[in-house]
Amino acid sequence: MKELRKFDTKVQNLKYKVLREVAKQAWNDTLLENVLDIPTIIVPGKTPTMRCCVYKERAILAERVKLAMGGNKENPNIIEVIDIACDECPAAGYEVTDSCRGCLAHRCEDVCPRGAISFDHNHTAHIDKSKCIECGQCSKVCPYSAIVNRRRPCQNACKIKAISINDEQAACIDNEKCISCGACVYQCPFGAIMDKSYILNVIDILRADEKEEIHQVYAVVAPSIASQFKYAKLGQVISGLKKLGFHTVIEAALGADMVAYAEARELTEKGFLTSSCCPAFVSYIKSAFPTLVSHISHNLSPMATIAKHIKTINPNAKIIFIGPCTAKKAEIKLDSVKPYVDTVITFEELQALFDSRDIDITRLEEDKLDNASYFGRIFARSGGLADAVAQSLKEQGLDDFRLEACSCDGIEQCKIALTKKKVNRLSANFIEGMACEGGCIGGAGCLTHGDKNKAQVDKYGKEAMEKTISEAITILNNQQSV
Repeated sequence: MKELRKFDTKVQNLKYKVLREVAKQAWNDTLLENVLDIPTIIVPGKTPTMRCCVYKERAILAERVKLAMGGNKENPNIIEVIDIACDECPAAGYEVTDSCRGCLAHRCEDVCPRGAISFDHNHTAHIDKSKCIECGQCSKVCPYSAIVNRRRPCQNACKIKAISINDEQAACIDNEKCISCGACVYQCPFGAIMDKSYILNVIDILRADEKEEIHQVYAVVAPSIASQFKYAKLGQVISGLKKLGFHTVIEAALGADMVAYAEARELTEKGFLTSSCCPAFVSYIKSAFPTLVSHISHNLSPMATIAKHIKTINPNAKIIFIGPCTAKKAEIKLDSVKPYVDTVITFEELQALFDSRDIDITRLEEDKLDNASYFGRIFARSGGLADAVAQSLKEQGLDDFRLEACSCDGIEQCKIALTKKKVNRLSANFIEGMACEGGCIGGAGCLTHGDKNKAQVDKYGKEAMEKTISEAITILNNQQSV
């Protein structure tokens, strides 16, 4: 089986190779003595595979290894820029292209508020970067569309404008604005932006369990797992997790059922609510719309909710969340979540863990996953939470409350909805915010992204044994152990 077929891009595949090698060395207790050799293991010989110089390639790989081992502890952000890898993009900003015809109108000059545009002897326009404020007015009025914005892929991906370009022409992340959604991580064509990995934390926890130093390690898996690992069956993925050493595998969708039930009640009490399930969306409200913070649901996310339930029953349990979301790595640092979730890895990192132990999940028997309801499982895609809240209102006899949901697919739609609500121009009484396009199935930590993922999640939801939210919650609450 070719490694690349597991991922969308070669950048993901490279990231995976580093994670796999770091994990393999950690399992063998050889990481500290071999850490400097990992770049050479991945790129042996003297022929570069991705860069013009094999030595620079290995230097970049060394930085990737650091991030795979947890990254810069002094940087609180989950997302980091590898400066040495961020040097291939052209200078960002507005530029005059060869399409400029040297016209006489000079509309671009007239609209420029800073006098940044001048002309040479051929009447061709030029932009003085020291004066340009990137307003884009010149581009709008050019009759030949000769002025274009050479924004970098990371800047295009970051819809909240948390990325700028520093004096060394490398990307720079504003930690005060960044919501850790990871859009820049997935879109950077050189892999110069990465999320820190806690894969070593997972290995430490699993190994401690093997030595009976702790009690039972639980894998809480996001419902979007149904759209991942397409080369195998979901039941085989569950078996693979248990082969890795997890005692139990539980759906975060069970927590989603609990959240939907609670948020429906909270909504009827408050009259207006924004969802609390997507940590990137919640972070965005706190940083960009502070006047709406009081309207954020007081419920924990599905991940934290089911984790809290597990630790109530088994206080000594260790809980590892596995999903598509880089922002979850930031969420577990919150005081409200820290007691319940011990660490987080993405689907990308799970694939690296499987292969670091030579576990071919396609050869395993299928195991079953604890059953959430259809509505808990469809939280993975945009609109699923709103559907679940509507169902919860109905099941609790609260359907006389008129739900007017606004489901935001991606952070741009979130910004529009929140802006309108801030000035009382949005009639909706419930805003479901998903920072990633498509919802969790579009998360940066997914193996694959695409329209088919939504269909896979809906199919998975329909396979649920519990057809109502209340039935799933009742069964969960009646269990003495999970």
